[in-house]
Amino acid sequence: MHRGLFLDRDGVIIENREEYVRSWEDVEIYPQALEALASLSSTPLKVVIVTNQAAIGKGLLTIHKAEEINHRLIEIIRAAGGVVDGLYLCPHTAEDHCTCRKPQPGLILQAARELGIDLSRSALIGDALTDLQAGQAAGIPQLALVRTGRGAAQEPLVRSNGFPNVSVFDHLKAAVHFLLPTLSD
Repeated sequence: MHRGLFLDRDGVIIENREEYVRSWEDVEIYPQALEALASLSSTPLKVVIVTNQAAIGKGLLTIHKAEEINHRLIEIIRAAGGVVDGLYLCPHTAEDHCTCRKPQPGLILQAARELGIDLSRSALIGDALTDLQAGQAAGIPQLALVRTGRGAAQEPLVRSNGFPNVSVFDHLKAAVHFLLPTLSD
């Protein structure tokens, strides 16, 4: 069983968009995120992106278009020396009450099964309370919040909703730098 590092996409690797990421033109990759993902390439970690994409459920984006965006993002990450072992997305809206939309742990549990990840030896980095709730529900012990995306605004909410000791970082590179020694075998 592998250790895993689960990452949210919007707000952690790329910028959040209030009106959703609906095309490649909406994608703005955080440069430090590419550096962080490159630093993981020499580790045995399984790196997994887990992302809610309600724009699909709202009819603003097709699943095909979302997959194209994700495929192109992964190509750029890999071209920069980074690694992504899997990308799992939830196409539903909150009103669908599915088991894959964070804060539910469905995407994380699916990835762990398919990629042979030991969740009890893994970490999750997100920019929202729902990311951390999904990680906690999946049994991931190391949870981190980044202040990019919605993170700075979510930090007080995270602290007041059962995560008083969660690690908080300015961006993904800082979080990875801090967590990497604890995730190395």
